[in-house]
Amino acid sequence: MTYIVNGRGFDEEPAPGQCLRTFLRQLGHHGVKKGCDAGDCGACTVWVDGTPVHSCITPAFRAEGREVTTIEGLGSPGNLHPMQRRFRDAPGFQCGFCTAGMIMTSATFTEAQKEDLPRALKGNLCRCTGYRAIEDAVRGVAGVETAAPGKAVGTSVGAPAANDVVTGRAEFTMDTHIDGMLHLKVLHSPHAHARIVSIDKTAALAVPGVQRVYTWEDVPRKRFTTAIHTDHLVDPDDTFVLDDTVRFVGQRVVAVLADTVAAAEEGCRRVVVDYEPLPAVFDPEEAMAEGAPQLHGTADPFVRDPVHNILLELHSHIGDVDAGFAEADVIHEGTYSSPRVQHAHLETHGSIAWMEDGRLNVRTSSQSPSIAKVKLAYLFALRPDQLRVFCKRVGGGFGGKQEVISEDLVALATLDTGRPVCFEYTREEEFTTASPRHPMTLTVRLGAKADGTLTAFQVRNVSNTGAYGNHGGETLFAGGAAVMIYRCPNKKYDAYSVYTNTVPSGALRGYGMTQPAFAVESAMDELARALHMDPLDLRRRNIVRPGDPLVAMHDGPDDVMFTEDGLGKCIDLVADALARRVDEPPPGPGWLVGTGVASSLHETAPPTDHISEAWVTLGDDLVYELSVGTVEFGEGTSTAHVQIAANQLGTTPSRIRLVQSDTDRTGFDTGAFASAGLFVAGNAVLRAANAVRDRILEFAAAHTGVHVVLCSMDDDGVVCGDRRVSLAELVALARARGIRFTAARRAYGSPRSVTSNTQGFRIAVHRVTGEIRVLYSVQATDAAVVINPAQVRGQVEGGVAQGIGFALTENHHVDADGVMVNPNFRNYRIPTYADVPRTEVLLVESSDSFGPMRSKGMAECCINPVAPALANALHDATGVRHRALPLTPERIYGRLAGSRQASTGRTT
Repeated sequence: MTYIVNGRGFDEEPAPGQCLRTFLRQLGHHGVKKGCDAGDCGACTVWVDGTPVHSCITPAFRAEGREVTTIEGLGSPGNLHPMQRRFRDAPGFQCGFCTAGMIMTSATFTEAQKEDLPRALKGNLCRCTGYRAIEDAVRGVAGVETAAPGKAVGTSVGAPAANDVVTGRAEFTMDTHIDGMLHLKVLHSPHAHARIVSIDKTAALAVPGVQRVYTWEDVPRKRFTTAIHTDHLVDPDDTFVLDDTVRFVGQRVVAVLADTVAAAEEGCRRVVVDYEPLPAVFDPEEAMAEGAPQLHGTADPFVRDPVHNILLELHSHIGDVDAGFAEADVIHEGTYSSPRVQHAHLETHGSIAWMEDGRLNVRTSSQSPSIAKVKLAYLFALRPDQLRVFCKRVGGGFGGKQEVISEDLVALATLDTGRPVCFEYTREEEFTTASPRHPMTLTVRLGAKADGTLTAFQVRNVSNTGAYGNHGGETLFAGGAAVMIYRCPNKKYDAYSVYTNTVPSGALRGYGMTQPAFAVESAMDELARALHMDPLDLRRRNIVRPGDPLVAMHDGPDDVMFTEDGLGKCIDLVADALARRVDEPPPGPGWLVGTGVASSLHETAPPTDHISEAWVTLGDDLVYELSVGTVEFGEGTSTAHVQIAANQLGTTPSRIRLVQSDTDRTGFDTGAFASAGLFVAGNAVLRAANAVRDRILEFAAAHTGVHVVLCSMDDDGVVCGDRRVSLAELVALARARGIRFTAARRAYGSPRSVTSNTQGFRIAVHRVTGEIRVLYSVQATDAAVVINPAQVRGQVEGGVAQGIGFALTENHHVDADGVMVNPNFRNYRIPTYADVPRTEVLLVESSDSFGPMRSKGMAECCINPVAPALANALHDATGVRHRALPLTPERIYGRLAGSRQASTGRTT
């Protein structure tokens, strides 16, 4: 069969039933991505005779003899297609995994389609951008700026990898081929709780192409935690690579290694497992009750109370809440719940391992290759020099890749066979086995004087950590930040992280604060109405101000400091923005209009140790090489790091060559999470760049005889008084003396400051259908000194979009047997272009940050106030309070059509 791909002919025979996506990748066209393999996300879009198609649902044989065009054939870095140029210049991407498909779809649009983008882009999903940047790209609105030498900070420069991203040449984890590579697939448990009695491999090993079948008896019997933190002791060692007991539907039971994916999958189907089912429990309150089935024994000392399935519990108080409630004029109490939410990053988890010169190499989709290396070295008794872990570009993370959940199996198989091994998650495996956001139920009780002054603040938080602990303890601690935001002399926080027979929960943008923010900010809104106060006035009266202690669970000293009222400024900006607008409801009868606001505080780094090391070297080619371990997955740290280095070295970003996320070529880096990619790694870059600059200036000063204070960097030279010396001359002189202009510096996540956010919505709710339409969205954020304005705006817009999904559409549905029933994009429903409004982003500039150049990370904090602001707007429109997410039309309609009373809480 003959195929014409990007103008080149191929005589190839696809496998029976093979889709065009896998066939094109087999031919080396890696710009064709896998996001869903169900025709839902559009990441695999290509042209067949000029018409865009989803190649994952197009049989390969249908393209025989037809012109197929992939993103690589649309244009090259030196000769971009106009739509590729628009996406580069907008910029219309963050992680870039969806970008090839977006461009291939958008490049065919007629003018009429451009005027109806909600319909035209309905087949393409983006989890990062919030779609505004994509719209700008389609319409040709450019946002990228050019930085002058030494003036990179504060400029919207483009991403270093922009040309490669828009042409499909940027490499993601699976965009490679290694001869002789084997493929690994996993057999998952059908039971929520069971003991494995026996496993028969015979039939599986008889499948042609199957090389190995691994069970719990074939792996190291070492307990570990899949969660990634510098200090592994903050997470429980309650997990094995493979286990003889399964604790949730979807837990991996057997790993099959074969020559092809098909053979590995068939091998999984042939394995015979005899299970002894055990009693299961899915609700955390039931799991804590006497007599509930126990998930874990006492082997892990970290587990607080295995008899009652409690991983960790926190009990803390400041003052006396009973006395505070006694002096209150009004008391409000309500219970608020939020469900599991999946990260839905378009690139699924995956790893590739191989041996090279006697060393294990692991190429992986991770937010922390450094700590993944530490865990693999422990599991397989390897010395650090026997192991390399690295990332290429990562297709989204949001905390979901702050785990080691694919690397261990490929390492196991490669160490066993000596051959390269690939393991790539399916989209269904992402939903059923990867770690979603913790479901939490919080009871909030607030007491206040008639003037709105808080007298008592009590929170009970029950978090469902699922079958394993992962991030269960740390997210529970993080949830205390929702209590920190308001001044009150009497606070009490009781929190429980509870094991259940459900998929293990993990890290997700907002990290333990998004759920409590929904509860606390909803409760504050209800309290304000009970006091007959404007909700914003109640917040203004009680928010923490500079000089106030940031107390949540204790009143002891900490390393968090703030000296400016960023939160008050955010509230005022959003209030003014809402007041100056008049938003009309959609045409037709039945629409109710309401406005809602919510706020949050977010610490600029995690309280546990966070470490990053950066290296800067001026090369013989007069380009500065910047090496930093932080991974780029759409959060924009690569761009910011290059800007910081260029700024300090007096040059332009084009003269900075970035090396990143490779344990062989970069220093240790805890990982790109908790906004530490900018706050901590950015500080390391700043210090390393400053050290190299100072060495160059000192050398130039000695060479010219001019005092160093009179010397300054000048793009490709140094100005010393009235004389200019080129870098080429200085490098040659230094080389002759055996001197290199290089430096390494470390940074740590302490001291810390806080980021403030306030979100406002005006919405329309249809009283008959329960549909919500966002009329206006605005978020003010304390961004401090902005490194890259376009990136900051994009991170906030993406966070708001993800928050809208959390609030309105996304729900990880689990049935009575613990089975997730909607493990795909079509039924899980992340927001599409049509679902996401443009968000007006208002920046508050402050100078109290300890980040590089006094900057603050923006990727995480922006999601926290979104859900409560929507819930508050819904109540304002309808008079009905919803205390459970998501706010789906059927839930809204059911409440509007029935009782008008507020649901489960009470206000006295």
